[in-house]
Amino acid sequence: MSNLPKIIWSKIDEAPALATYSLLPIVNAFTQAAGVEVVESDISLAGRVLAAMGLAEDELSKLGEVVLQPDGNIIKLPNISASAGQLKDCIAELQGQGYDIPNYPENPTTDEEKAIQAKYATCLGSAVNPVLREGNSDRRAAKAVKRFAQNNPHRLKPFAENSKAYVAHMEGKGDFYGNEKSVTMDKAQKVTIAFNGKELATIDALAGEVLDGTFMSVAALRTFYKQTIEDAKAKDLIWSLHLKATMMKISDPIMFGHGFEIFFADVFAKYADTFKEVGVNPNMGMSDLEKKIAGHAQEAEIKAAFQAVVDADAPKIAMVDSDKGQTNFNASNDVIIDASMPVVVREGGKQWDRTGAALETVAVVPDSTYAMFHAEMVADCVKNGQFDVATMGTMQNIGLMAQKAEEYGSHPTTFELAEAGKVTVTAEDGTELMSFDCEAGDIWRMSRAKDIPIKDWIRLAFERGQIEQIPVVFWLDENRAHDAQMIAKVKKYMPEFNTEGLEIHFMDITSATRFTNTRIREGLNTIAVTGNVLRDHLTDMYPILELGTSAKMLSIVPLLAGGGLYETGAGGSAPKHVDQFLAEGHLRWDSLGEFLALAESLRFIGQKHDDAKLKALTEALDEANNGYLDNSKEPGRKVGEPDNKASHFYLAQYWAEALANGSDAELAAKFAPVAEALKENEAKIMEELLAVEGKAQDVGGYFHPNDALAAKAMRPSATLNAIIDAI
Repeated sequence: MSNLPKIIWSKIDEAPALATYSLLPIVNAFTQAAGVEVVESDISLAGRVLAAMGLAEDELSKLGEVVLQPDGNIIKLPNISASAGQLKDCIAELQGQGYDIPNYPENPTTDEEKAIQAKYATCLGSAVNPVLREGNSDRRAAKAVKRFAQNNPHRLKPFAENSKAYVAHMEGKGDFYGNEKSVTMDKAQKVTIAFNGKELATIDALAGEVLDGTFMSVAALRTFYKQTIEDAKAKDLIWSLHLKATMMKISDPIMFGHGFEIFFADVFAKYADTFKEVGVNPNMGMSDLEKKIAGHAQEAEIKAAFQAVVDADAPKIAMVDSDKGQTNFNASNDVIIDASMPVVVREGGKQWDRTGAALETVAVVPDSTYAMFHAEMVADCVKNGQFDVATMGTMQNIGLMAQKAEEYGSHPTTFELAEAGKVTVTAEDGTELMSFDCEAGDIWRMSRAKDIPIKDWIRLAFERGQIEQIPVVFWLDENRAHDAQMIAKVKKYMPEFNTEGLEIHFMDITSATRFTNTRIREGLNTIAVTGNVLRDHLTDMYPILELGTSAKMLSIVPLLAGGGLYETGAGGSAPKHVDQFLAEGHLRWDSLGEFLALAESLRFIGQKHDDAKLKALTEALDEANNGYLDNSKEPGRKVGEPDNKASHFYLAQYWAEALANGSDAELAAKFAPVAEALKENEAKIMEELLAVEGKAQDVGGYFHPNDALAAKAMRPSATLNAIIDAI
């Protein structure tokens, strides 16, 4: 091998993990010919569980060191941000495979149980992203991808002329938005969070760091839920709840649990003693409740009571799986807002009821901080009709996320308060920075944003603006405490960057959404400069409307240390893809995100190393990606159609053809016979790939597949394998 840096390819979960068994052998066969090795690093949920228990290397911590290196280069595929239910299922699978690991203690009582829970807690929620995201986010649709979507528009369902669909959110002083306070630290010092005089946490705050404190009033939340349920009933709308219990692993499961209790209030009241006896935790949802009551004398009676509420349609409740009878409350991680709300818009303001009928919904998003975006998206479509994929412009995003920025880094400083009292935030010098009067059960949290990442975010925004020459909009609300601090930061650092000729705006969330959507409907492009959570929401919503999926979005993270992190795809639909593959041998996951990320990863190496073979390899991959799009080789959705495995074959064919006709003579000579063999054997290869369609597959595990079984299932063409392995 040459002295070129390695690319690290993350081994992850579900559909993209299965796809990797087919794709990575092809990738390595091509990249090694140019001196670049692509190596795997296991940061799957199962891998992290085993590492937490001392039975595997801690690959995530190692990658945490790589992102701090100037030549760090990681392709990160979407991984599971595990709920407690998923974690327990993963542990059970590993135990079934012979691993000697303990159960997850949901309610630990002994020191040993508390220690076990603490180890497993490192695997819950968004455990991976905060470690790897040592840079800010640059997300956009590649021009070829956008052009393909416009020329081959997917269907967005129309909104009814008099659509009643809308988003409901809290208002006033009850939610995180209304209660927020924010300060910018004038010097580095320790900061203590205390509740009724008792220390909850101490942090080391940096000079220039923005600290936010806020809380969700549980009394206001429960009142809000009751009102939205009554409104849905009166307006004959499906009631649907949209949270993010994966990334917001402390606050959102609690908010989910309150919703579950309120919607099924009579059932929870009637069987309160039984639920206490068996240890029901409403935050875990119906699927966990059913496990807790299994075998109990009242099991059938309790299930019937829940079903009676669903069948009463007063109001109708959104379903995650109508065929299986699973409601919005099946599990807290079943409905993830950045994946679920784009579906509401895509489907014309609708969700599915217990019969499988798509009906208009009131989408309930409690915290107004980010609900304002979704409310305006739905209101815009109610007023102006559905978007036109063939003509709509694009939203590009520059997102602040480095060093655990904002709410997505708030897990260690989020608390469910056991009693009423005062939360204080006090600096080491004795200054009280902020205080909050709270009630028992309220959810209090602190979020942080450090100065160096903020300045880098501002730089990225203006650099992207100069490249694109389109408006740069900072989605910052001067009436929100945190955003007021951020506006001051932007204005402080603006003079240090080239803003000449740029159209720059500061807008609140509703105004920014309206401005962006107006331009999009006119076919114009806009850069949205947002914080961490809005980055997540916008870069699912707009790509799903524009491209059909956010998996086709370029997601580049220029790391603060000088390296690059290239994120691919979106894992929201990955579980359904796996279910279909195991049942029918058909994997509909589209690896285009991986193809595009690989090209950017190779390009990054080329920017630092002048190498003719690498240049030719990258140019050829660009051509292959264009060929993949131009010839519509994305996987079909239905069994019997070419799937993910076939899409990898076509990428290899186009890549080999481009290399055979490329700028490097040695690579051209090497890949000319490969291109010829792939072309001549196309019919045979496709026949071998399609021969497994319709056949159930066994890969030895959902969370922890058997590598040999998974490779066999994902590489069923002996002809293709022989050609690739011989390169």
